[in-house]
Amino acid sequence: MLGHHYTHTFLETAVASVNAGCNLELSYGMRNNVFMHIPQALAMGNITLQMLRDRVRPLFYTRMRLGEFDPPAMNPYSSLDLSVVQSPEHRNLSLEAAVKSFVLLKNVRGMLPLRARDLSGQRLAVVGPFADNPRVLFGDYAPVPEPQYIYTPRRGLEMLGANVSFTAGCSEPRCQRYSRAELVRVVGAADVVLICLGTGVDVETEAKDRSDLSLPGHQLELLQDAVQ
Repeated sequence: MLGHHYTHTFLETAVASVNAGCNLELSYGMRNNVFMHIPQALAMGNITLQMLRDRVRPLFYTRMRLGEFDPPAMNPYSSLDLSVVQSPEHRNLSLEAAVKSFVLLKNVRGMLPLRARDLSGQRLAVVGPFADNPRVLFGDYAPVPEPQYIYTPRRGLEMLGANVSFTAGCSEPRCQRYSRAELVRVVGAADVVLICLGTGVDVETEAKDRSDLSLPGHQLELLQDAVQ
């Protein structure tokens, strides 16, 4: 509310939030947060003690249900160690989730899925700033990726034994510098072309919105040249 100028001070924000039913703050930090002003609001009569209790009760009830106050021995997660991180079981589960979460918007003449057994004699071109750049494949609030576990479109197709050629066309999503000649050369020699475009955190994140939905920089030009 403060950032959007609905309120003008932390105290005013705390009063408005509590009165609206909010009982949990994503704060600016321990030394600089809104709800630390609740005692002042209570002393000034802007909120009542009963209202404060009504806000706190469901919050702590939820924390109790989550086991935050249980002895560590009762928490099944306390027995886990770092061996479960990136374990084969979890990586296989991530792969299954990725495969089952794809959204296919259009499939002209049944082009997809590409099958490994049909690719041996095919020449594939993988192009675009998202074709082989692991860093741009993760959205806002994603964990720090470990490169050895990331399969870009180019890397994934090369594992199938296909004859894969590649060019990014532009090195990053903003696509300010576009190499048309290289793209035309790679695409022109291919039987199947996969074009990997998008935005990524370089272009848009929380609090960094775009004014339109157009592809950034020369990405649309890259797409049109590949199709042509």
